Amino acid sequence: MRGCVTPGGPFVPFPEPREIAALNVDLTEIEPVERRVDTLLRAETDEGIYLLVVESQGKVDERKRGSWPYYLSYLYEKYRCEPVLIVITQNSATARWASQPIRFGFPGWHSLTVRPLVLGPDNVPVIADERQAERDVPLAVLSAMTHGRGPRAAPILESLATALKTIDPDSAAVFVQFVDSCLADPQAKQMWRDLMTAIQYFWRHPLAEQVREEGREQGLEEGRVQAKAEMVLRVLEWRGIPVPEHVSERVTTCADPDQLERWAQRAVHATYAEDLFTGE
Repeated sequence: MRGCVTPGGPFVPFPEPREIAALNVDLTEIEPVERRVDTLLRAETDEGIYLLVVESQGKVDERKRGSWPYYLSYLYEKYRCEPVLIVITQNSATARWASQPIRFGFPGWHSLTVRPLVLGPDNVPVIADERQAERDVPLAVLSAMTHGRGPRAAPILESLATALKTIDPDSAAVFVQFVDSCLADPQAKQMWRDLMTAIQYFWRHPLAEQVREEGREQGLEEGRVQAKAEMVLRVLEWRGIPVPEHVSERVTTCADPDQLERWAQRAVHATYAEDLFTGE
């Protein structure tokens, strides 16, 4: 084992090389490589401008040891802003793995260290109460992203959907995308989109373009009416509310999109399926 002394610094151990080969110094990537983060946000603060690189991680993936440092270096070179890696997971074991620093270089002298900021079920509280969600909407967003799966997803997502109506639409639209990109459970993701449709955020959001396109293929207005009727029944189903045949028939045969939208909003808070028609 040999080493070198850094100027004014300590002795750094250098492993004895068995072989040294010269490599191409041109680092240009000739073939395009697709690299995509889940969410990228630009945050201006009193201390400076930061890039928030948000990655939703469902399981351990050792390839991230290479891609995460690449993302941060590339974004800094492109924007000249400090990038911050935020990893969001709904799995405790994945959270422990992701929180381990990624270090490149010699033992005791790391040329590059990446330390992800990990948010998971063990360090984010569960918020399933509307009042609590309204008091701290950003924390309710994190609760949905880290706990929004399985049986408890419904009250968490419903509370957040209600809280979003209390803030400005632009901020709400950002949170909508944020949550959608981190929900790994397909049923929870679909429920979230249905909730956003019911409170009219989803239709103003780019995530709705696919739904609108499907509506155009089905016949524009007819397709939208059918989609809204299905969404009313789906919200009731995911909330565990039984839907009698006469309720299902009345909803599916309704051709008034405004009426269906009112029923969709009631479905979010209904106790019984018949509550959709209260006052009518």
